[in-house]
Amino acid sequence: MLAALPGAIGMLASALYQLIDGILVGQVLGDTAFAAINLAMPFVIINFALADLIGVGSAVPISVRLGQKEEKAANNIFTCACLMIVGTGALIGAVLFFAAPLLFQLLGAEPELAALAVQYLRVYALLSPLTTIIFASRMSMWLNILMSILTAVLEFFLLAVLKWGIWAAALASSLGMIACVAIALYPFARGKLQLKFCRPRFSVSMVKQIVACGSPNFLNNISGRVTSIIMNAVLLRVGGQNAVSIYGILMYVDGLIQPLMYGCCDSLQPAVSYNWGAGSKGRILAIEKYCFSAAAVISLLSAVVMFLFPDQITALFLSGMDEGFLATARLAIQLFAFTYVTRWFSFACQSFMTALERAGEASLISISTALIFPVLLLAALSPFGLTGIWLNFAGSSLLAGILAGLLLLRFWKKHWKTASAT
Repeated sequence: MLAALPGAIGMLASALYQLIDGILVGQVLGDTAFAAINLAMPFVIINFALADLIGVGSAVPISVRLGQKEEKAANNIFTCACLMIVGTGALIGAVLFFAAPLLFQLLGAEPELAALAVQYLRVYALLSPLTTIIFASRMSMWLNILMSILTAVLEFFLLAVLKWGIWAAALASSLGMIACVAIALYPFARGKLQLKFCRPRFSVSMVKQIVACGSPNFLNNISGRVTSIIMNAVLLRVGGQNAVSIYGILMYVDGLIQPLMYGCCDSLQPAVSYNWGAGSKGRILAIEKYCFSAAAVISLLSAVVMFLFPDQITALFLSGMDEGFLATARLAIQLFAFTYVTRWFSFACQSFMTALERAGEASLISISTALIFPVLLLAALSPFGLTGIWLNFAGSSLLAGILAGLLLLRFWKKHWKTASAT
C-alpha cells in the first residue's frame, strides 16, 4: 500500500494543477476562454492517449526482457518506443494544428469561441513532439509535483502578470512538461540507469506487441474523450457556450474526486493481487472492505458538498455571471452530485477486477461508464433538453453500478468459492 502511495500523490498533484488551470483561465480570461479550453481539451488528451498507448505498451516487453537479462533487447524497445512517441506526436500534432478550425466548426462553436479554442489547441499541437515523450519515462512522485507547481506558477505569471491570451495557458502547461521530460530523460541519455538509448532496430513484431499491450489502457483513456467531444457538440446546440462552460466545471470537479478514489482503490491493487496469488481470501476481503468503504466516504462526501454549495463551486471558476447562468449551473451541479451516490461502487469493483487480472471485466466497466452508457442516455434523455444532459451522469453511474454488481456476482459464483481461505 505504501509503495503505491507516491503514484497516487503524484496523480493528485496533477489533478490539483488542472483545477488551478481551470480557475486561472476562468477568472483571468473569462467565460468564453473557459469554454474554449473545455472544447479543445478532449483533442489534447486524445493526442496524449496515443503516446500513452506506446509508453504503457512498451513497458511490458521491456520488463520481460530485463527479467530475462536481455538488456540489449530492452534498450532497443525503449529507444524505439521513444522514437515512436515523438513521431506520433509530430504526426498527430500536425493533423490537429491544421484541422483545428474545421474541428471546432463541426462542433458548432461560434466564431469567437472557435478562434480561442484553435489558439489553445494549436500550441499543444506545435509542441506535441516534445511533450508527449513524457509518456516514455516513469515520472517520480516528486517530478509530478514539480511539474504541477512549475506549470501553475508559469500560467499565473503569463496570464495574470503579463496579461497574455489563452494560448499562454497551453504554453505554460507544455513548458512545464518539457522541463520535467528533460529532467526525467537525462539519466537515460547519460547511461546512468539500467535502460539506455541505443541505435534503434524496428521490427513489425515489436510494434505489434507494443500496440497490443497498450491497447486496453488506450481504449479506457479514449472512451471518455470521445464522450466529451460528443457532449460538447450537443451542449453547443442545446445550450450554447454557457452550457459548455458549466460542463467544464463539472469535469474539473470530477477530475479532483477521481484521483482521491484512485488513491484509495488502485494503490491497494498490489496487495490484493499478492493475496489472490497466495489464496488468502480473508486478507483480500479485509483489504477490499477498506477500499470500498474509503471510496464510498469520499464519493458520498463529494456528493453532499456539491449539492449544498453549487454557487460557491461555480464562483470558484467563473465570477460575475448573470442569474440565468447561475441558476442553470446550480441545477447542473446538484444533479451531477447524485453521480457520486453510486460512482464509488463501480470504481471500486473495477479496481478489484483489475487486481485479480480480470482485465475484460474491468475494461467493460470502464468503457461502459465513460462511453456506452453516456451515449445511450444522451439519446434517451434528449427530450428533457439540458436537464436530461445533467441527469446523464447520475444515470450512467447508476447503470455502471448495476453492471459492476452483476459482474462481481458472476465472478464470486464462478471463481471466489474455489479460492482457499487463510
